[in-house]
Amino acid sequence: MFKKILVPTDGSPISEKSAMAAIEFAAINKASIVVLSVAQSYPYMLMPEAGAMLDLSLYEEAQDQTAQANATKIKILAEKAKVDFEIVVTRGTHPYEEIIATANEKHCDVIWIASHGRRGLDKLLLGSETQRVLAHSVLPVVVYR
Repeated sequence: MFKKILVPTDGSPISEKSAMAAIEFAAINKASIVVLSVAQSYPYMLMPEAGAMLDLSLYEEAQDQTAQANATKIKILAEKAKVDFEIVVTRGTHPYEEIIATANEKHCDVIWIASHGRRGLDKLLLGSETQRVLAHSVLPVVVYR
């Protein structure tokens, strides 16, 4: 069945619960996991012409450290469960694009992703990376809620 599972994490409690379920599934099925954490690039375009020159190095460093810490939490869970794993920490503007690209690059069979279960105006305003993955992925996607 599934032998290589992409497990993206954003560090949220639901993401950790989802990762634990993916690890349990991997252990039962003798599969491996690829843990992905995306450090989001600065979301706004800077316009040098308008005098908006900011040093984004502190922002990027903080994002990178957070992404690494999120991946490390899942790594520890995988080690305890004796599940083979690989860690990928990357930076991107749109996490769903990084999720799909990593799944393809690492030859994963499935993407196992959490859903925060937002509805109504929250979903409209905040968007949903899970929804975007579902819309754009050609791989099977397991949505954990």
